[in-house]
Amino acid sequence: MTPIDEDPPPPSPAESLRMIAEQREAAERQLSPDPLVYHGPWGVAWLVGFGVMFLRHGPGGTVLVAMPAWLPLAVLFTLLIGAAIVSGVLAGRTSRHVRGRSSVQGAMYGFSWFVSFAGMGLTLQRFDDGLSPPNVGLLWATVAVGLTGALHMAGGAVWQDRLLFGLGVWLTLVNVVGTALGPGWHSLVISLAGGAVMLLLGLVLRRRPAGRPNE
Repeated sequence: MTPIDEDPPPPSPAESLRMIAEQREAAERQLSPDPLVYHGPWGVAWLVGFGVMFLRHGPGGTVLVAMPAWLPLAVLFTLLIGAAIVSGVLAGRTSRHVRGRSSVQGAMYGFSWFVSFAGMGLTLQRFDDGLSPPNVGLLWATVAVGLTGALHMAGGAVWQDRLLFGLGVWLTLVNVVGTALGPGWHSLVISLAGGAVMLLLGLVLRRRPAGRPNE
């Protein structure tokens, strides 16, 4: 009786390379969060939240759309908290597959956001009494956006991610422009040049082939 070889013949070199590439892309998708899911919630929070702020607290105190004075801040905080929850869940799922130095870097970077914004809140409270309400809002928004830009640049430097670093630079620049324009205008600038750009970045990164470097 002729022995039966049940094992398939070895694939060609081209087929082997294709299988290796597919496995690599699958591993990278598992280890890397969906860019749109990561940037999208923050983009929506900034686009809608700061947009509502502009409509209620416009330049020179102009009310472009009638609504309770507390509503814009409530909308902004609710959206920011939602974005933070989504990012936290996404980071937790991703970190389960990462060990060693990268895991420690991610945990320290995430903790730096919490510590930085907690310290910012405690510090800025000292300056509220000496400023008019519009300038108080401008101060908080300016420092928060500036800190966000700095942390994005730090993350880009840690992971050698040029796009993340570039986003931090961009947010810093638009924050300076918005601050120079003054209360009201700052919200509009951050909404359109900050939130909308985050959404666009998430869409661009999602469509980019897996494994392509962040350049």
